Amino acid sequence: METDSEGAGSVRKPLVFLDLETTGLDKNCEIVQLAAVSGDHSLNLYVVPRCRMQRGASKVTGFRVRRRRLYQHHQPVLANTLLEVVVSFMAFLRMLRRPLVVGHNIRRFDCPLLARALDELNLRAEFQSCVSGCVDTLPLARELLKDRGLQSFRQENLVKELLGLDYRSHDALEDVRALQALYRVLQPTAEVVNRHRFTLDTVNKPATQELPGSNKSTELKLLDEFCTETAKSQADRRASLLKAPRVAGLYLLTPSSST
Repeated sequence: METDSEGAGSVRKPLVFLDLETTGLDKNCEIVQLAAVSGDHSLNLYVVPRCRMQRGASKVTGFRVRRRRLYQHHQPVLANTLLEVVVSFMAFLRMLRRPLVVGHNIRRFDCPLLARALDELNLRAEFQSCVSGCVDTLPLARELLKDRGLQSFRQENLVKELLGLDYRSHDALEDVRALQALYRVLQPTAEVVNRHRFTLDTVNKPATQELPGSNKSTELKLLDEFCTETAKSQADRRASLLKAPRVAGLYLLTPSSST
């Protein structure tokens, strides 16, 4: 399990590295692949989108939909519903006991998209109770590497610059494995991490307006406010999913290859 220091003490906060691949880049795009990794544990799930794959996205990611089946680089992949994928992701997070969710450019792209999906499924409150917050490594890397004279802070460029590696970017699982390795090299302090920490509810606010990551009493108060009772039918459906972990490859907790 990947951990990071938090605050002035020696508390270690679990980290989950997250990446999404989508049907495009516009505000109405949908999730096609969700991957997460924490140490040797990984999750990799696919969704058949309801909207069409944009040509540019297909070219970059290799995803295509034919007759309601999802293909990646011309190979069929096992897909789940959006609800199954989100419930599986939350089970992964619960296993790690309220980790920080870390991703590259997730504040502007992945988290707003994830928040929209959670709202559609009425699962935002449950998700908030599963995590301690989110951290975007794009502004974090810009702060830590501001004197390096880098021309680009795209993840693949940072991995090549700092690790000397080329990898298959735009595959969510490969992206999170590479980001985990990159984060280990960056070694941000707790103070730096907290400056780039946010929640789904502060994702669109300037950093000066959001709650400091170390303010635990305020964070718990917010979680209490957000944790409202969901409809019984949806709760029963989620419970049934949690009791059936073998549906189309749900809860894929597998050792990840080293990066």
